[in-house]
Amino acid sequence: MKTPVKKIKFGIIGVGHMGSYHLNVVSALATHELVGIFDARLDYAKEKAEQFETRAFATYEELVRECEAVTIAVPTHLHYDIARFALQHGVHVLVEKPITFDVAQAEELIGIAAQKKLILQVGHVERFNGAVMALSNIASEPLLIQTRRLHPQNNRILDVGVVLDLLIHDIDIVLNLVKKPLVKHSAFGSCITGEHEDIAVIELQFEGGCIATLTASRLSQYKERTLTVTQKNNFVILNYGAQEIEIHRQGNSVTVTAPDEIKYSQESVVERVHVHKDNPLKSEHLHFYNCILGKEQPLVTGEVDLKTLRIALDSVKQIKA
Repeated sequence: MKTPVKKIKFGIIGVGHMGSYHLNVVSALATHELVGIFDARLDYAKEKAEQFETRAFATYEELVRECEAVTIAVPTHLHYDIARFALQHGVHVLVEKPITFDVAQAEELIGIAAQKKLILQVGHVERFNGAVMALSNIASEPLLIQTRRLHPQNNRILDVGVVLDLLIHDIDIVLNLVKKPLVKHSAFGSCITGEHEDIAVIELQFEGGCIATLTASRLSQYKERTLTVTQKNNFVILNYGAQEIEIHRQGNSVTVTAPDEIKYSQESVVERVHVHKDNPLKSEHLHFYNCILGKEQPLVTGEVDLKTLRIALDSVKQIKA
């Protein structure tokens, strides 16, 4: 006889672009009881609630009071107040990145969660990408890391630039990948369409000599999300979207004769790594659930996220300066 699945009472605060993805995932999980949703656009929230057979709440406070855990997917400047309210009412929080615009506010939220023994998880969804999870076993001694996040212009995110929207993922992943202290970092970029940076490059230099260059643009006519790692004996290419990894190794430059007498030179070998592919957002929610139940430890701790946030916020300051 199977043990019944323990369901947690779950709510989603903000059902815009990213919040809708959370809603799709949570509504299909057997581990979650979707109590309801909240959005500042009440009529829109009611339409979504009807579509997913749940309830639209008039305020986020009402929703929080009926939940054990919530996802917060609202504009960043609202994260602090909503997350603080939820934590103070004993509710576990999965908040989209960045956690806040302010390090002191982030530290306060982390402190409240620790004091009340609650899970406060920041939505670094790329950590749950199958290729990223496999990468740590492959890139053991990186010399050079290069990331590229290129996107066409859209109006999905308006309150932050590409550093806090896109590059914060790569900062988190690179810090986790390089097991040595960060020596210094620098950033530059351009604000073209508004007050926030549309193009940015961040360089991270680590003790031991590893250098990482992180590039992002939301004005590209070409879409790309890749990470490459140069190591002494190989070159690794990770494709975030396809969840694929290739390892390139220098061959022996030998001449090979095929059965049809055609000769060719084998100068390099390409290995394609088997990656377990799943919906990263679904994996993130299941990890959050297991952390709440005490079955797993948070993949991204508060201390690690603070380090990422400090670098991201300082990079934005450098660019604006």
